[in-house]
Amino acid sequence: MSQTTQSTSKLRQRMIEDMRMRKLCDKTQASYIRAVRKFAGYLGRSPDSANVEDLRNFQLHLVDHGVSPITLNATITGLKFFFDITLDRAELMARMQPVSVPRTLPVILSREEVSRLIAAAGNLKHQTALSVAYGAGLRVSEVVALKVGDIDSERMTLRIEQGKGHKDRYAMLAPVLLERLRTWWRVARAQGKMLDGGWLFPGLNPIESLSTRQLNRAIHAAAEAAQIDKRVSMHTLRHSFATHLLEQKVDIRVIQVLLGHKRLDTTALYAQVATDLLREVISPLAVSYTHLRAHETDSYLVCRLLLE
Repeated sequence: MSQTTQSTSKLRQRMIEDMRMRKLCDKTQASYIRAVRKFAGYLGRSPDSANVEDLRNFQLHLVDHGVSPITLNATITGLKFFFDITLDRAELMARMQPVSVPRTLPVILSREEVSRLIAAAGNLKHQTALSVAYGAGLRVSEVVALKVGDIDSERMTLRIEQGKGHKDRYAMLAPVLLERLRTWWRVARAQGKMLDGGWLFPGLNPIESLSTRQLNRAIHAAAEAAQIDKRVSMHTLRHSFATHLLEQKVDIRVIQVLLGHKRLDTTALYAQVATDLLREVISPLAVSYTHLRAHETDSYLVCRLLLE
């Protein structure tokens, strides 16, 4: 093993320890390591030998190669952790600037499309999991992390442990969703697929939960079977949940709590896609047109009176 390789391995291990100390989730750790590995590959030497210009040129390299704003910012965040925390050389990141990410509107399914999608899922487990994602507005990671004990039928809630941002919260549990969960529980128990106190949606091995990848594959297959042409993912069900609640006149601050959003403006995005609300708004053109017609009618009556 060369000296450079040994140095890089030690740096990697120290960075992993720094991330563990801060209890960063596995997904974040993998993203940060990937960012440093990508930079080291570009640099052609150990990343701790980099200078300000090396980092600046690396960002230009990523931009010139068409890297998306989201990927670019994720790479900068990973490098920032490495240089700020692991190397204690924050000044090297002076010319690395995150870029603005274009804000796009989420894809929303109609209620009828949601029903078709769930019905088209391949089996009862997937149908129930999709029902939970939509009926409670959960992220896919939150759906697969549910355990049987997280269902509180007395208070009609689902307990979400350590969701995004390492936060616990309660999600709503509608009566129709509770019935679907009970049906799934009875079938899964009869088939020996669900352990006592185990995962609500176990994988092929009941000791392990259904993976997010498996559930994403299931929803793509269901969308194709239901002949839904929209770009559908598990997060589409969460978006649809929030939008449909807003159209039902549920207070946006309540929706914010149900979704576990930290900022209200994140939830407010759904006001732009709630078409039922948009249809209720009267365009100023319609008001102006009504006044114009009234004015024309008054003018017509005056002319009639003068002619008489």
